[in-house]
Amino acid sequence: MARDPASAVERSADPSALSLGPLSGVLGYHLAQASVTTDDLFERYIGQPLGLRKVEYSLLVLILANGPLAPKRLSKALALSAPNLTMLLDRLQQRGLLSRERSQVDRRSQNVVLTEEGQRIARASVDAASPMEWALLDRLSRAEHAMLIELLKKVAVR
Repeated sequence: MARDPASAVERSADPSALSLGPLSGVLGYHLAQASVTTDDLFERYIGQPLGLRKVEYSLLVLILANGPLAPKRLSKALALSAPNLTMLLDRLQQRGLLSRERSQVDRRSQNVVLTEEGQRIARASVDAASPMEWALLDRLSRAEHAMLIELLKKVAVR
């Protein structure tokens, strides 16, 4: 039975480490492992201090970067169904972070707009993301960081 050379190196470097076997080549496994690290960092820098979930953070930052947005555009950008987006918007509106306003272009539709408090929280979360990213950059060179983002964009295409 042939052994995976990478897993043999892993075992020799750390005798307590398990061989990943076929998992060593499974992208989903490695994404899940990386997610544990990034989730922990998110909670430490943004989630706990600002009381935001990852999807809430993403939504607020998208609106901060783009200005008022139609729910349909947000739904697509965040890969959320319309009912899930509605629940998310309702929750953030109840917190006073956003409002829904009639579109000036098409009065039949609404745009999602940040309130002053929403802008403050969105800016604070952007500021808090910097040290979070630095913690990850300690593990990667700038080129590796840029390459990883490009590769993940390819994987995430819907």
